[in-house]
Amino acid sequence: MIVLGFDTATLSTAVGLRLADGSTLQARDDPAPTGSPGHATRLLAMVATLLERAGVAWSELDRIAVGLGPGRFTGLRVGVSTARGLAQSLSLQLAGVSTLEALAEAAAVHGGEGYDGVLPVIDALRGEAFAEAYLAAGARVEGELRFPGPLAPEALQSIAAQAEERAGAGRRRWLAVGDGAVRYRRQLEAAAVSVPADESPLHLVQGGAVCELGARGRAASAYEQLVPDYRRLADARMARGTPGAGGRARSSQQRPPVGSQP
Repeated sequence: MIVLGFDTATLSTAVGLRLADGSTLQARDDPAPTGSPGHATRLLAMVATLLERAGVAWSELDRIAVGLGPGRFTGLRVGVSTARGLAQSLSLQLAGVSTLEALAEAAAVHGGEGYDGVLPVIDALRGEAFAEAYLAAGARVEGELRFPGPLAPEALQSIAAQAEERAGAGRRRWLAVGDGAVRYRRQLEAAAVSVPADESPLHLVQGGAVCELGARGRAASAYEQLVPDYRRLADARMARGTPGAGGRARSSQQRPPVGSQP
């Protein structure tokens, strides 16, 4: 299966292309921390360049995988709308991937040795963070423990203990990754959670991980099933354009099924 995957939930734009033999090509754009994301202006150009580099035509793609967040509101809208538009125009399968799980998956593969679990943490801005907990299983992660909504910095100090309690396991060695782990390093390290150096690539969402998770998961049966995971009430309301309850944005529109299931 040839899978095009990308994620725009953070400041970075990450693109991956999983080829039929399982190998992966990647491209990314990482603005400076004080810079502006290039999702809207660079995403499609990066995709086209990666396809050309691999010698893969648009018609050869089988599936598109996209990071659903949580993360930056505008970036999520760009990524999900682009994925849905491409999948519909090319009649491709479409799969959504948790950005937090993609962070955890890449960390387990490239830096998880010696750790029992991974805590992906994304900067939610406004002095908060999004986080989840995953138990390490070799080169993969499993057993998602989700913390709904954005967390205050002081709440990050207890997420490892909460994860252990909910998993029914004893003390574990945790590795925290992501731009939120960098920003809130002090709170995490105070809870005996390890955080790689600020410049470590483990803190970056990898397009290859998005592709791999997208290939393993199920394709959506309708394009509108894929919606951003805003995980913040105000952003969900803004996306829906209504004062109703938030959470994950929903669409009432219907379209024919998206391709065949793998």
